[in-house]
Amino acid sequence: MDKKTAQKKVFLEIVQQLRQLIKMEKIQAGEKLPSERVLSERLGVGRSSVREALRSLELLGLIETRHGGGTFLASTHKHQLVEILSMFILEDEKSKKDVELTRQIHEKEAIRVISCTEILRTLPVWDSFFVKLEIEGAVHCRDILRELLITTGNRLSLKIWFQLAAYDGDRLNRSSTEDEKLIIQTMLKSMQLGYEKEALKAYEQWMNTVASI
Repeated sequence: MDKKTAQKKVFLEIVQQLRQLIKMEKIQAGEKLPSERVLSERLGVGRSSVREALRSLELLGLIETRHGGGTFLASTHKHQLVEILSMFILEDEKSKKDVELTRQIHEKEAIRVISCTEILRTLPVWDSFFVKLEIEGAVHCRDILRELLITTGNRLSLKIWFQLAAYDGDRLNRSSTEDEKLIIQTMLKSMQLGYEKEALKAYEQWMNTVASI
């Protein structure tokens, strides 16, 4: 089992473990869940793996971490979202593609919203990416995509995106290549100018380049 597959397996096991605990122990929203140490022992995995999986669950709103107080169950109506996503833990190539395309739906919608909203497309963050590209020659791919989602202000879309992006592995968690530099610059500049079609075209070109890596 490769590293990425193992990480996804751990995430699913933790989701299943939490569901069992909720059902068997009748844990109510707002009540405390077992510690990282206990979950680590029950699952037979390292605490760092448990911590990363719990962070993903927190981004989805399934759990809430209170500083110095532990981890608590959030509203139970949010559990269905986690269950739906956990069904796509990339058992085959079709599932991988489904996750990738679903993630891109959120990214493209963010580009549309930003391109059509003057106050969003003129934010200084886009210029900061240009400066980084010119000075350092590269940007972190995930940083740009995440900023697109954050800028729209759609918190639900952002939470879903975080989980979908987690399943795309190293293709997003890296610095952009020289081949990607001009494409990213074109996408950002088109978006800043409000040229929605051109920005989306550049985005599609970028994703095609990412797919080939």
